[in-house]
Amino acid sequence: MVQRVSTGSPFEATFGYCRAVRHEDSVYVSGTTGYDYATMTMPEDVGTQAANALRTIAKALSDLGSDISDVVRVTYYVGDRAYVSDVVAAVGPVFKDVRPAATMVIAQMIEEAMKIEIEVTARIGAGKS
Repeated sequence: MVQRVSTGSPFEATFGYCRAVRHEDSVYVSGTTGYDYATMTMPEDVGTQAANALRTIAKALSDLGSDISDVVRVTYYVGDRAYVSDVVAAVGPVFKDVRPAATMVIAQMIEEAMKIEIEVTARIGAGKS
């Protein structure tokens, strides 16, 4: 059985994807930017964008029966090399005990205001082993 969850982002409808998909014990979370759904704005600060992205990811994981501790793979797409230390400061505390396999890529974002995009794969129950 496959389950899907959406955040209602306009990109999901336009591009034809959902925020996350669960298949058996695996959860695949699409690349997630730092949009703040509470204020419906994109913050200027990359650290705040990274924290927002992780909150959106955590909610999607939770909606599908998982959580951040189950993350086994994370990919960071960062808009500029100068942002790396601020990104690490934001994501390091979240993943310091989880320690997923990770990749960071410097890449151009699809909108200028976007400074980071984070994508994760989780295995339900991985955080308990």
